[in-house]
Amino acid sequence: MGVVNVTPDSFSDGGHWFDTATAIERGLDLVHAGADLVDVGGESTRPGASRVDADEELRRVVPVVRALAAEGVLVSVDTMRATVAEQAVAAGAVLVNDVSGGLADPDMIPVVADAGAPFVVMHWRGFSHDMNSRAVYDDVVAEVSSELRSRVEAAVSGGIARERLVIDPGLGFAKHPAHDLCLMAGMDALHALGRPVLIAASRKRFIGHVLRDHEGTPPPARERDAATAALSAIVALRGAWAVRVHEVRATADAVRVARAVEPACPVSENVPLVPGRLPGHL
Repeated sequence: MGVVNVTPDSFSDGGHWFDTATAIERGLDLVHAGADLVDVGGESTRPGASRVDADEELRRVVPVVRALAAEGVLVSVDTMRATVAEQAVAAGAVLVNDVSGGLADPDMIPVVADAGAPFVVMHWRGFSHDMNSRAVYDDVVAEVSSELRSRVEAAVSGGIARERLVIDPGLGFAKHPAHDLCLMAGMDALHALGRPVLIAASRKRFIGHVLRDHEGTPPPARERDAATAALSAIVALRGAWAVRVHEVRATADAVRVARAVEPACPVSENVPLVPGRLPGHL
């Protein structure tokens, strides 16, 4: 899953693809580099980010989704708003990726259910402006898994078919670097939920934390792509359904190598993995 942030303020590439034409070109470039899905978002969810209004998010997102879908690209829409999800699906998006797991907008689950679209349920404890204060856990793997299970059941109760759900542990969202690393080490607990797992680790703070220099300074976000590719290969071998990344080529190559090794390293039998296929789709 390649990322197109149609925003001026995303943490690693804000402003690079803010123009509609540039964002469309970027999406096509990601496909040529090996992306199976292109995730288009119009609202930054970095720590401390302020929300944009719905009209502005629609203005940013819908034209890009429509143009990419017209080119045959499989597009997902990254949004917490039901109105944006609804209009993006109407414009050709095939998957809704909600970092709040349906908590930010009570209309999201009914809208996705009516659309019959696959839905990414991410672990989330609150909006970006104060989410770091919510990073308090006794057992991060057990608590994230339990909270994700609750969101999965809420989505199913709201009419979304279970087979159309994907889960995401929400790396960096109300989590400190040590929490993110524990979640990556504890992926078996995520697989036990019985749904495909999306890992969105690209360029995030915990990677920078691992790569700190002798003075304790992390590299800039755009210098974390090699480490992102390495982590992508690891989680591919551990059964991830997809990885969400800013730069696709190195990660696509890393995952191809991991998939070649996979027959010698089988993943959990609980995970309904079909590489390259959307949940609930033939």
